[in-house]
Amino acid sequence: MKLLIAIVNFRVAALTIDCLRSLKAEIAGVPGTHVAVCENGSGDDSALHIRDAIDGNGWADWCSLTVLQTNLGFTGGNNVLIRSALASGAPPDHVLLLNPDTVVRPNAIRALVAFMEQHPAVGIAGSRLEDPDGTPQHSAFRFHTAASEFDAGLRLGPVTKVLSRWIVAPPVVDKPIAADWVSGASMMVRRQVFEDVGLLDEGYFTYFEDIDFCLRAKRKGWSAWYVPTSRVVHFVGQSSGVNRTPRRLPPYLLEARRRYFLKSHGALYAAFVDLSAIAGLCLFQLTIFFGKRDTHPVPHMLQDYIRHSVFLRGFTVEAVQLPAARNR
Repeated sequence: MKLLIAIVNFRVAALTIDCLRSLKAEIAGVPGTHVAVCENGSGDDSALHIRDAIDGNGWADWCSLTVLQTNLGFTGGNNVLIRSALASGAPPDHVLLLNPDTVVRPNAIRALVAFMEQHPAVGIAGSRLEDPDGTPQHSAFRFHTAASEFDAGLRLGPVTKVLSRWIVAPPVVDKPIAADWVSGASMMVRRQVFEDVGLLDEGYFTYFEDIDFCLRAKRKGWSAWYVPTSRVVHFVGQSSGVNRTPRRLPPYLLEARRRYFLKSHGALYAAFVDLSAIAGLCLFQLTIFFGKRDTHPVPHMLQDYIRHSVFLRGFTVEAVQLPAARNR
């Protein structure tokens, strides 16, 4: 198999079907491609709708459906598909992690495959994500640092300018560039990378898993690149429930953040990062108090960062608690 495209559905069957429809024309452009959908314990009629779409549209020769009864998150759902493909008699040369809330533009898949084949030292390649009208989204990033966490909390122009070299999301460019990490919404991975670093870390459930994976790959000598000729429409937050509208951050996102810094950088740096983020958020609140901002902050962000910091949650690297388990 040349390429496995892995899509994990959780309560967005209509979006998943639209994504599959956009892939139909791409399959012929990359012979040896198979699309695998994981219905990830939605607890609704998602499996039925997706199965009907696959059968009714004649997609069964290039698309399969795996149904899980439990939501394993983005990481677990993808790993179910990837693990099975890697263990098969014809493992894929590349695996594309593709969000269900995406629609691929013409030649988007072929552009990624061609880039990987032309650059054998590249382990990971990410698409240009964009709004339906073509407005680009940030898709290529730098790794998070204490400086970037402070800036993200404060969000003050002059400070951002001084710290620009550490900003996680640099300006979008129109040429291929090396990146620290690329968005898991459309991320192609060479098979050898999985062999070197393993699968996605299921301890994250969702969020920070793409950053973690790219960091582990980089430490094994594999680079990540942004490939803007691969254009993918991304309906931001539809698959996760977190979008651009300011709203309270879900606990599992903050728990994933804490896990990432502890696991990847150790207890001392994780504490430094939390101090930096909390300091930035405190200064941000002060600017609002003194009437220097008309920005509406994310609700309870300072309190939530403190609540989920290593100072209150401890320094043990823990698996992110599943939302369903938290509600029991």
